[in-house]
Amino acid sequence: MKTIIRNLKLWVIAAAAVASAACSDLLDQRPQGQWTIDDIEGGAYFSQVMALYAKARHYNITAGIPAFAIHYYRSEDSRKGSTTTDGAEHVPMYENFQYTPANSLLNPYWTQNYDIINNANTILSDMQKAQEAGAQLDEAELQCGMEAHFFRGWCYFNLVRAFGEVPLIDFAITSSDEANIPKSTVDKIWALIDADLTAAEGLPRRWESRYIGRITYGAARALHAKTYAQRSQWSQMYQAAKNVIDSKVYNLDTPFDKIFREEGENSSESVWELQCTATLAEPSSNELGSQFCEVQGCRGSGTSNLGWGWHMADMELYNAFEAGDPRRDETLLYFSTPSKPWPSYAPPTGNAPFNEFLVSQDGLDGDFYNKKAYCSPTLRQYYGSNSGKWYNIRMIRYSDVVLMAAEAACELGGEAMIEEALGYLEQVRARARGGNASVLPEVTTKNQAELRAAIHHERHVEFALEFDRFYDLVRWNEAVSVLGNKGYTDKNKYLPLPQTQVDASNGVLVQNPDYVN
Repeated sequence: MKTIIRNLKLWVIAAAAVASAACSDLLDQRPQGQWTIDDIEGGAYFSQVMALYAKARHYNITAGIPAFAIHYYRSEDSRKGSTTTDGAEHVPMYENFQYTPANSLLNPYWTQNYDIINNANTILSDMQKAQEAGAQLDEAELQCGMEAHFFRGWCYFNLVRAFGEVPLIDFAITSSDEANIPKSTVDKIWALIDADLTAAEGLPRRWESRYIGRITYGAARALHAKTYAQRSQWSQMYQAAKNVIDSKVYNLDTPFDKIFREEGENSSESVWELQCTATLAEPSSNELGSQFCEVQGCRGSGTSNLGWGWHMADMELYNAFEAGDPRRDETLLYFSTPSKPWPSYAPPTGNAPFNEFLVSQDGLDGDFYNKKAYCSPTLRQYYGSNSGKWYNIRMIRYSDVVLMAAEAACELGGEAMIEEALGYLEQVRARARGGNASVLPEVTTKNQAELRAAIHHERHVEFALEFDRFYDLVRWNEAVSVLGNKGYTDKNKYLPLPQTQVDASNGVLVQNPDYVN
């Protein structure tokens, strides 16, 4: 395992050095015994594109509290976590839908998305200028442009889902005044996303092994399917998901209990996975890795102190799993405290490595830690760090593609499509049951409404404590029925714009109307 992590992630080390070069003169020195950017062939724009990968695993957009609040806490499954007093001001905002434009987590998420958009715009602008001057871009350079399109499309997908109307900036910015523009309509944002992801679909099906983790055709097409899903565009969603399936690059052969372990990184399940790594010299580097595990890691002391304990689950998610579903014990990390023993749902003895958490502190804002962000004890010992900075972030999994195909086929309807949807659903359930025929019986209903409910349930438990539950509820028009008891109303589909951005615009950027004082 240690050898795999060291060898397959060398380009991440090189890319991180480039992305951070402006921060320290020390990085001007060539690292000893490591690759640098000079060792990697990729065209004139390679270093700029690699910076996008580093920015994509940033605390504010993917691996930290601003991202978790916007993507996770607004679902019925997730809690803020940590202690009840730590960050208590975010509970009304994200768990009880008492939105306020002044919340401190909105602006970091907004600015990190736009930072990546700005970088992507600069790359694409530089390429256009070079071509207009008569330069012929080689294949590697053109692929860099496709990656820039992907990241810009992904960031606008983040923004349009979170805020609705936002400024559409698709040009390189040379001064801050140029970025101070009004919001564009949601339709215009979606149109840019479609154009960007279509451009990215020219990327390779696979990269050579030294570039493992770079965006592929499958990642671009899968993300496009997700954008179609958010708009209930079933035909386009079905075709995009089918394209990924038919590419035969991915499969469901990786057992569910291996997907989120370090030995399961970049498996056949991985459609898009952000690469993180560490070195013995820098085991806790945010430049090489991410804080994804650290922020969600178990709060404790000594060797059991794995992090901050943010983003926890409660009994509502525990009860969402069918009886005997093995995914429950691979999603929820159990613990007990002297005042709250939980023998009725203690993990099976086969999960003995997790006994290190049998004693934890009282006063936590949640019942379970997220086992999908649990780092290996072996690697913690190897690196001499509990931070888990080396742990890859699973962004799009193949089961997501398969269930999107199932959902779209179900919604399109007709006997043949219903049969196809049932087949896709069974693929995911078969992998989940892991050979135990006594659990997760095959779904056989031909009734469209019943099948729709079964697919929705499967997405719920398959992707529990991952990125999209809140947005699934919104696009299914189920958010009011599921989250209404927490305060959700239809206006909570979109967050208020960060008040910091509205104030700085001097009247150009107008607040979402539902949140105007």
